[in-house]
Amino acid sequence: MNLAIHSRTLSFHLSSIAGKISSQACCSSRNCRRTLSSGASILSRKMDRFHTELGKSQHIVCLTGAGISAESGIPTFRGAGGFWGKYSATELATLEAFQGNPSLVWQFYAYRRETVLKAQPNPGHLALSGAERCLEKSGKKLTIVTQNIDGLHQRAGSQRVIEIHGSLFKTRCMVCEKVEQNMDVSICPALAGARPPDPDEENRIEIPEKDLPRCKHCSGLLRPHVVWFGENLDAAVLDDVYRELDACDLCLVIGTSSLVYPAAMFAPHVAARGTFVAEFNIELPVGFGNSDTRFSVQGPSGVSLPVALAPLLTETKEPDT
Repeated sequence: MNLAIHSRTLSFHLSSIAGKISSQACCSSRNCRRTLSSGASILSRKMDRFHTELGKSQHIVCLTGAGISAESGIPTFRGAGGFWGKYSATELATLEAFQGNPSLVWQFYAYRRETVLKAQPNPGHLALSGAERCLEKSGKKLTIVTQNIDGLHQRAGSQRVIEIHGSLFKTRCMVCEKVEQNMDVSICPALAGARPPDPDEENRIEIPEKDLPRCKHCSGLLRPHVVWFGENLDAAVLDDVYRELDACDLCLVIGTSSLVYPAAMFAPHVAARGTFVAEFNIELPVGFGNSDTRFSVQGPSGVSLPVALAPLLTETKEPDT
């Protein structure tokens, strides 16, 4: 594995990141251009430090949130244009909502399934899956702990993925509780070509419960296998997460605001024992740990992750003879 990246290539990519971060600002002045150049230089030095930690690491844990999926065109929940700006969470993402109006809830989740299946993993997803494969060859590990339920990590090729909030592409029977995977574009005929529920109740379409997804084992009503508001995370899944957090020697925080519990405690848990934590986020970095054990890049993870993980993704080439 070659841990040395060509300095000119790295400088170009880091300058590109700095440019993307500041593209909305008016940067025509000489002072502004000097500031951007200085910022890229600082970022380059920090990236060198990150690459040193990356080269030593035996077990990496990546904590991912809605930000990485947003770069693939998946709407977020809390950000600008997010789902909860249009709909009430209590109408669509609680057990009570499902029990009261399963037609409305299934229309929402069927629309989300079809939206996700039209999306593609972005360079951030692909960089993580590529890094996992390269590390595995040398007996090392990279595990993704994701709050996302869209399955884009798996579609990018990642194998070691822990989904703490469940999956859009799994169902759970309300009667026999059997959990099964379902990757069909239309989960049942009545939900084919699903559209988002109309916020106006008078314009909503009501689908009879008998036509909603049913269990093939007991004919019970199926629900999306996701964690709704008011529900606890699976204890066994949390045990798996903390087992990974306690074993890792490098933690990457990607595309998450770290506001939702218990996921908000994952990075601080790692940082508390002095493990290096690196943030890749479109929003301002949280800053886990002290200045000696943290690193951050503000900007699209689809731009920064391929640069950050380049030492793992760049194969050593034999010189021409």
